[in-house]
Amino acid sequence: MTTNNKKHLILRWVSGGILSVLLVLTAGCAEDFLEEDAPNIIVAENLFTNTAGFEAALNGLYHEVRKERMGSTGQNETSAGDIRFSLMVNGTDNVFALNPGPSERVTNEFIQNNPENAYIERIFNWLYRTVNAANTIIDRADNPDIDWTEAEKNQVLAEARTIRAWAYRHLTYLWGDVPLNMTESSGASIKTDWERASVETIYQAMEEDWLFAEQHLPVEVASSGRVSQAVAQHYLAELYILMNRPAEAEAKAQAVIDGPYQLITERYGVRADQAGVPFMDQFYDGNVLRSQGNTEVLWAILQENLVDNPDQGRNIMRRYFVGFYRLINGIELSVDRGGRGIGRLAPTNWGINVYDAADDRGSWYAISRGYIYTEANGDVPPEGASFGDTVFTEVIPEPDITNANRTRYPHSRKWEWADPNNIVLNEQFGDQPYLRLADTYLLRAEAQIAQDKAAEAAESINVVRRRAGVGDITAADATIDFLLDERSRELLCEEQRRYALIRNNRLLERVRAYNPIAGPVIAERDRRFPIPQSVIDANLTSEMRQNGGY
Repeated sequence: MTTNNKKHLILRWVSGGILSVLLVLTAGCAEDFLEEDAPNIIVAENLFTNTAGFEAALNGLYHEVRKERMGSTGQNETSAGDIRFSLMVNGTDNVFALNPGPSERVTNEFIQNNPENAYIERIFNWLYRTVNAANTIIDRADNPDIDWTEAEKNQVLAEARTIRAWAYRHLTYLWGDVPLNMTESSGASIKTDWERASVETIYQAMEEDWLFAEQHLPVEVASSGRVSQAVAQHYLAELYILMNRPAEAEAKAQAVIDGPYQLITERYGVRADQAGVPFMDQFYDGNVLRSQGNTEVLWAILQENLVDNPDQGRNIMRRYFVGFYRLINGIELSVDRGGRGIGRLAPTNWGINVYDAADDRGSWYAISRGYIYTEANGDVPPEGASFGDTVFTEVIPEPDITNANRTRYPHSRKWEWADPNNIVLNEQFGDQPYLRLADTYLLRAEAQIAQDKAAEAAESINVVRRRAGVGDITAADATIDFLLDERSRELLCEEQRRYALIRNNRLLERVRAYNPIAGPVIAERDRRFPIPQSVIDANLTSEMRQNGGY
């Protein structure tokens, strides 16, 4: 590797995406921003002069958040290729790769999990671009010549600091100790001697960011796509569990629960006149936002099909989580079946079977249990079948799944969405919940278990279970493993499952118990991913430590 190439890598990692927030807002997205004489600093000077400019920059920052559920390949790393979310959920106790591509094999069989892996590198770089985009907003807000009020400034800072801490949350869960950068980097301030800060140091920085955000974010926001006070409190609750401060975690979770949010317990919205369950109503496009009647959503991912800039709206959760039903003889693609999926990821057998029979979250409305031949969908029943007959899905043991039998494997229905004008479209544009109050209740239970408050923890879990139509548990049932079971029932294919397992020191244990593909091969080193080799090579004047086992 030449010195020139190393310089190029430094710029790409540390500063190449620093002003990506600006590039999102401009027509020019060419690679020339990697050059030291790029004109983006001038653009930054022009943008950060008033509230409107900072609002535009925040829009770009929220776009970085949306990328978690978007593809990570292509010129702008937003194509229908490898989804970033896979690294956070695949190869756990409740998700495996039904139709693995190269990126899924990183966590499905833990092969290609090495410092040279391009998929791991892209996610690492994306998160540092997000950090730097947030740092740019935060640092530029100190300009005394900006025309805004103190309250306007503090809200901008609160949103940017929330997302900066959000990015470090991902980084610490995935890599552990990582470089901590809290100021804007540019071509004039490149460092080549980064050190990996301890997770404890990074947790302190995250705490400061979210405490500031809690103080300055509004209780209610104009758009569910923006962060509110409850988002900061929810993440603080999780952080305090990581920091072994469970009483404070419980208090922050309680603050969210005491706010203007309620679990969805009654049918509402766009499908209220159709058969269904309250739990699933909150996932249907047209029901996701608080303005649409969703009292449970704390933070939503907003999507819009913008013809002139589709990157702003699309995600590929449906592509990854909806299965191969289109290959069932006589069953056609349809809007009500969620459109076309390719089944990259799916619930494990354990993840599907962990529900009680009466649990709404495991019902036909939440998990694809079968397909009915329907004339309106253009189905053509094969010989021996008739309209109205049902083709049931099959829970094939994971090691036995082949191309021939994966067509009828069940999938989570949370991400079904289809454009009736283009039903085979890879992307989807429906709004989606990102954080929900049910998660907060389960975080409260986690904090209560850590304090030996078993009865209180059981009640926190029971609040969520009652909505699902299943019976209460007792204090004796309120263990970490039962809680992780309940999180799977509630948040299947939705939460960053790897994080919950790491937080409770159950990753290896439960993957080995419940995932027959990843279980036999997962190793101690796989608790963390490797620091990309390109990052280590770019640290020219200081040797960066690699994670153990790589």
